[in-house]
Parts: sequence; C-alpha cells; structure tokens
Amino acid sequence: MARTCGKDQYEVIKQLGKGKYGEVYEGINLRLTARDKDRVCVIKVMRPVKEHRLRREVKILQHVSGGPNIVRLLDVVRDPETKTPSFVFSFVDAMPFKELQAAVTDLDVRYYIFQLFIALDYCHSRGIMHRDVKPGNVLIDHAKRELKLIDWGLADFYQPGKEYPVRVATRFYKGPELLVDIKDYTYSLDVWGVGCMLAALVFKKPVFFRGEDEFDQLVKVVRVLGTDGLYEYCEKYGVELDPRLAQLCGYRPRVAWRKFVTGDNSHLTSPEAFDLLDRLLKYDHHERLTCQEALQHAYFDPVREGLPGFKPLPEPMVQMLAELDARRRQQQREQEVGDDGADGNGPGQSRGPPRGRGPAATAAAVGPKEAVVVA
Repeated sequence: MARTCGKDQYEVIKQLGKGKYGEVYEGINLRLTARDKDRVCVIKVMRPVKEHRLRREVKILQHVSGGPNIVRLLDVVRDPETKTPSFVFSFVDAMPFKELQAAVTDLDVRYYIFQLFIALDYCHSRGIMHRDVKPGNVLIDHAKRELKLIDWGLADFYQPGKEYPVRVATRFYKGPELLVDIKDYTYSLDVWGVGCMLAALVFKKPVFFRGEDEFDQLVKVVRVLGTDGLYEYCEKYGVELDPRLAQLCGYRPRVAWRKFVTGDNSHLTSPEAFDLLDRLLKYDHHERLTCQEALQHAYFDPVREGLPGFKPLPEPMVQMLAELDARRRQQQREQEVGDDGADGNGPGQSRGPPRGRGPAATAAAVGPKEAVVVA
C-alpha cells in the first residue's frame, strides 16, 4: 500500500530491499510531472542511528553526489511524526547480478569494471573510502550500459595513519587487512572489493570467496592465493594470527587463475584479466594498484580504444579519462622534479602519495569543508 513521507512530497510505491541500516523503496516525487526524469526515485529510510553517523553519511553524499558513475542525492527529508531521516536518490533500473552474469560479454565486463574504477577514483580523489564495494552496491542498467555506485553508509574520510574499525565491508568482499585486524588500512580496501567482483564476473561465480565466517573467509582466500603471501604479509606488519586461524590456513600453494577456466567462462577470461586480478587481489594493501593505475591497465585497452562493435564511451567518461591522463602526466612531471633533487628531495625520492593511498591522502588529512544537512 502506498504511503507518503517528507511532508507528502514523496509517495512510496514498493520496497526494493533492506539492510542493516535502512530500507530502500521505489518512490515518486509528487511535485514533479511525469516528464521529469527524477519523478521516479529511490527512497532510503534510515533506521535509528547516531546523529554523528547520519551527519557523516550526508556529508559524504554531498561530496560525491554528481561524480562520474555515482548515484545522485536528490534530497534529505525527515518523517514529520517519527523524525526518521530518509535519503532520496535518482532511480536506476538495475539488472540483478545473477542475470547480469548470464548476459555480459567479455567487453561488457571490461566496460563495467572500468566504469567502477572511474567512480572509485573520483571518491578517492575526494578523500573518501567507500568500504563496502560489492555487487549489491554497484547498480548496472544493462540496457542503457550505465553503472552507479551506491550506499555510502560505511564510507569514511581517509586520514593517513588513522586507525579505523575493521567491522566494515561485507564478509565475502573483506580485504585481508580486515581479516587479520590491521586498522590503518587505506583506499586500497575498495580495490580488493573490485578484484572480488571481477573474479566473480570473469569466472561466472555468484561469489568468488565465500566464507562461512570471518576465519573461514580468510581460509577461502588462502586456498586461492596461497599461504606464503599471507605469512609474509603478517610478518611485514607485525601481525600474529590467532592460533586457530593459523591452523585452519596451514600451508597451501597458490592456485593459477587458469585452473578456474571452464567451458562456460572461457570466453570471459584472458591473460590481461589474470594479470589484473594478480595486481588487485594482493594481500599487502599497499601493493595493490591504485584506481588510477588500474585504469591504465592493458585489460581496459578495448574500452579506451573503442573496438568495432563496442559502444563508444559516453562524453562525460571521455572527459574524465582526459582529466585522469592530465593528472598522470602532472604526477610524472613532479616525480621527475623529485628525482632531480628539487625542493630538498634527493635522487630517487618520490613526492607522490604512498601506493594504495590515492591522490587525496594529504588533502584528506586536513579534512573537507563542512557540509550543511538538509532536513
């Protein structure tokens, strides 16, 4: 049964889903006509939550809304009786992940993962970690070939050296840093999530690392990536594994990606895909590719070059690529200056941000400007 919220401006039509922090509905903005593209919208009704958490989510949404491939925040309203806050977003006619897997081609996978990296590079450049990258938070309208990154409830502003809670992300997409209790993680946590999604798409698995609990999740990872890298990672960062977890992991060799190739998924696999997976799914969070680096990977050559029969990039994405390329050239120039010993840097010293920490590490330490909550 339809109901209204936000001073009768929005009518709720049907429930689309629910999560730990809220319920999501398809709705209609009654103040707009049928011709207005935002008349049909998505309303996220929040469950009771601490005010500071709500303010952080609103601030983050206002920082990223309107960015490439990121869902647009249209309004923030409160129920006049319960004062429960609701977020109003633009509507995306998304295809369920299982159906998408059955429909996509090799070029489709490259295209959508490329778009996801565009979205994450933007939010990282704004000093924000998403911290819950998974298929449920990546809406894809396959008919329009559009992707939108959603749900910023677990996102936070990154500050170098700051310790963050490890109880973030969804279990199947948790990076090893969370599973071994490393709290000073970085933007590269999101990169791990993309790697898990890419593996699921390429190998046509609903979930690539499916653990029954936190311990078993790490076990599922080491069954593919092997234990040598895990133990080196723990030794490097002074992590002592729980004895029960160490026993469960035992010793396992790394499994080659080609072992997961079947007659059903071979058309989606390639040496470039395997190489990209190697560079995204690294134990060491500082050794994973940044989003900028990933966008330059050979796996995405067909996307950038626009192969015959492949839909050209939308104009906003062409512009974003140009900006990314300009930023990369600027960083290279700064690196060359640093290598020449300018500004007090000695030869070989890099002036850029640490690997995996993104371009906004320094800016994020200062903190973004305060945002005003619309209520």
